[in-house]
Amino acid sequence: MGGPLAGIRVLDLSRILAGPWAGQTMADLGAEVIKVERPGGGDDTRGWGPPFIRDRSGRETADAAYFHCANRGKRSVTLDLSDPRGQRIARALAGTADVLIENYKAGGLARYGLGYEDLKAVNPRLVYCSITGFGQTGPYGARPGYDFLIQAMGGFMSITGAPDGDPQKIGVALSDVLTGLYTTVAALAALRDRERTGEGVHVDMALFDVTVAATANQAMNFLATGVAPRRMGNAHPNVVPYQAFETADDFVILAVGNDAQFARFCRAAGRDGLARDARFATNAGRVANRSALVPLIAETMRARTRADWIAALEAEGVPCGPVNDLAQVFDDPQIRHRGVRLDLPHPEAGSVPGVANPIRFVGRPHDYAGAAPALGQHTDDVLSGLLGLDGAEIAALRESGVV
Repeated sequence: MGGPLAGIRVLDLSRILAGPWAGQTMADLGAEVIKVERPGGGDDTRGWGPPFIRDRSGRETADAAYFHCANRGKRSVTLDLSDPRGQRIARALAGTADVLIENYKAGGLARYGLGYEDLKAVNPRLVYCSITGFGQTGPYGARPGYDFLIQAMGGFMSITGAPDGDPQKIGVALSDVLTGLYTTVAALAALRDRERTGEGVHVDMALFDVTVAATANQAMNFLATGVAPRRMGNAHPNVVPYQAFETADDFVILAVGNDAQFARFCRAAGRDGLARDARFATNAGRVANRSALVPLIAETMRARTRADWIAALEAEGVPCGPVNDLAQVFDDPQIRHRGVRLDLPHPEAGSVPGVANPIRFVGRPHDYAGAAPALGQHTDDVLSGLLGLDGAEIAALRESGVV
């Protein structure tokens, strides 16, 4: 059974993470995704290791684990876009595509005759998704942008970390991942709009825009008050108690989302008086009196073990949980039950582990096409199958380094 995007062809000219994440998401949903990579090295993240994926004999392959996090289910074609012959092939492939994803600098592909206007002339129905650090316009439009830089400029690092500590980035490239997801949403919306208009569109995605949008309630806190939020460690700016607390042996997350949950927490903790205290009876009061309440809770939490607290709080319906490392995450019974770990076939490694797409259609499991491809694995198939090139033509291109 094909996925919901079966019949959609995506030409993925992107590398690193944001663009590949969008391409992988669409591949997971059934689209045919052709990843175009430079001959010889391919996507930069193929070399972003260790760790590297190992082959059947246990030796390291040329591909880093990083590359495999964002490129499963794709077909890899090597193509030198700086060569006019490579440009002609790319234009021909774009002529067969529904969506194109690229993350060159603003206007970068236009010098190869592969900009939006160039390809619109070839394929007016093409949805052309450009991903850059700062967008196609504006005073920063020509600047390169990387996730770490964007996390800093977009506000994430001003609200992440200990109050008295250094600015901290989030532990994954979240600006990239979110931009990939927003790009997927934009592409799907554009495809739906194409059904009405018959025309594609140029989608302009900027990591900077996405990061600012993703500050969510923190942005609204600033816009409503004029006061820029600051780092609060694990505390929540709008809800109390909603943070990590140290127990007798480890940390536990306490996430009290409403007044009824707070009353139940107090009952489980043997501190019913806190729920009756006028200062703490409402969330607004608890936020206003955070400095008085949190030390009282912290003292109480240190009296029992994490396991004791989780058992007691879950019995009362109070949201709580452990702070897991990734080894504990993948051993968690809920994660195992949900099949979050994948093992997908790969031509060199035999199989490669991965993380399942979290989108679930009940009764329609994902039909993953396989792990991330080896570099150029599908070049011959794509050039012959889609463009009609014969073996001699492909061999000549390979001899001259175009593919």
